[in-house]
Amino acid sequence: QVQLVESGGGLVQPGRSLRLSCAASGFTFRRYAMRWYRQAPGKERDLVADITAGGGSTNYADSVKGRFTISRDNAKNTVSLQMNSLKPDDTAVYYCSVILGGNNYWGQGTQVTVSS
Repeated sequence: QVQLVESGGGLVQPGRSLRLSCAASGFTFRRYAMRWYRQAPGKERDLVADITAGGGSTNYADSVKGRFTISRDNAKNTVSLQMNSLKPDDTAVYYCSVILGGNNYWGQGTQVTVSS
């Protein structure tokens, strides 16, 4: 079955960096675009970044452009999110996601808290 397992979250001070990873299994990873979403308390889940199957094209939410970088390793079935210059507004649970056969699959999420 499809499994997405995020890791790398934690508590970090403003201005610092974190790198999130998502390990995927149960599908042919290299054939599918991948996405990172986040959900802050009391807010909707928002798309943060996405990357095409081959990794040649990426897109970012305006709020993270220039600070976050999405990447993938199709040999290791992983997708990562490098987050630099973190702000308190980046505090959220971060999820990786894939759409297969019209269904959206999610990991369990990893908490990122940006606070001094």
